[in-house]
Amino acid sequence: MVASKPGLPSWISAAAVTKLDFEGKEDLLKEVASSSSSSSSYSSRELADVDLGFGERAFAAAGAAALSAVIVNPLDVAKTRLQAQAAGVPYQGLCHMTCFDTNTMLPDLRCSSSSRAVLGSESGCPPDCSRYKGTFDVLYKVTRQEGFAGLWRGTNASLALAVPTVGIYLPCYDIFRNIMEDFTTRNAPTLTPYVPLVAGSVARTLACVSCYPIELARTRMQAFKETQTGVKPAGVRKTLLGLINPVKSTNLLQNLQNYRILWTGLGAQLARDIPFSAICWSTLEPIRRRMLGMMGDEASAASVLGANFCASFVAGSLAAAATCPLDVARTRRQIEKDPVKALRMTTTKTLLEIWRDGGMKGLFTGISPRVGRAGPSVGIVVSFYEVVKYALHHRLGTQ
Repeated sequence: MVASKPGLPSWISAAAVTKLDFEGKEDLLKEVASSSSSSSSYSSRELADVDLGFGERAFAAAGAAALSAVIVNPLDVAKTRLQAQAAGVPYQGLCHMTCFDTNTMLPDLRCSSSSRAVLGSESGCPPDCSRYKGTFDVLYKVTRQEGFAGLWRGTNASLALAVPTVGIYLPCYDIFRNIMEDFTTRNAPTLTPYVPLVAGSVARTLACVSCYPIELARTRMQAFKETQTGVKPAGVRKTLLGLINPVKSTNLLQNLQNYRILWTGLGAQLARDIPFSAICWSTLEPIRRRMLGMMGDEASAASVLGANFCASFVAGSLAAAATCPLDVARTRRQIEKDPVKALRMTTTKTLLEIWRDGGMKGLFTGISPRVGRAGPSVGIVVSFYEVVKYALHHRLGTQ
């Protein structure tokens, strides 16, 4: 019989079963799957995982989301700027901050058009001076032109989005996974490996639809920079009002229909997030169960943290790379300024347009910062979430 250490999440006890499979004990695995799994595994889950309420799960998830949103926001800004630039968003004034005029008498004079006209000299700026050339170039130019705080543009929206989204997403994933695993273990054991894929997709859909307007505001805040000096960049509320106002009319029914612009690009968001979640969880669960299975029942908070971070980092990176074209399409739909065109765009048409304009390179615009962001982000969120759950399990177990 496989013992389960009190106070550990259900997937840790499941890791012991997985370990038996690796050692070739197929007869014992069948016995566990048919009888013991439905009793001891379920009872350990009752003691370890199910004893946490939705509020406690949401608290753990919200803390993880807030931490991740602050840490990885600069890479999110870089990814969005590169994708917005590829979609045709102009970023004027970049060369003013990075290039110098070739006039030898005034070497510190920036290469603005006005200075060239006065001095009658040619600019030494390369043709692509006013364009972002890569992730580090974005980070450098944003810092020089908009200040260090520019790298955290949209962080308030990220926090406003991440806390409720992840607070819904991870607890729902846990609950759906536990219910589905109980059902498949008793009735269809061959379907159990697919439970993380389905549970992750359903939970992500629920979280995405609930919080999408904030996601839309965040993308637009990161994509567009304030052109007027001394003017505070628009926040979440002002950004969303700016979307609604151009389509307002005197007809109340028409106004209600026009509010659907706040869900512009939702199809592209779901088309990106559902495959991302499916790939991520179906990759993450086997990796962390194998790692925890090697540790047996002696898993500590440090080993839970390490196993979850490593598995999440790998899974998040793979999922981010695979779904990059859908992320590019989502960004292009969200930054469309023409409200009429925005409502008519579809994900398929957008992908075809991106392919026509930039080919394969266009579909994978911003893949470096996206993968660089997703790996640590998923790692931080999942590992922090599970460690807080572990601590809550331990606290409840000692009471």
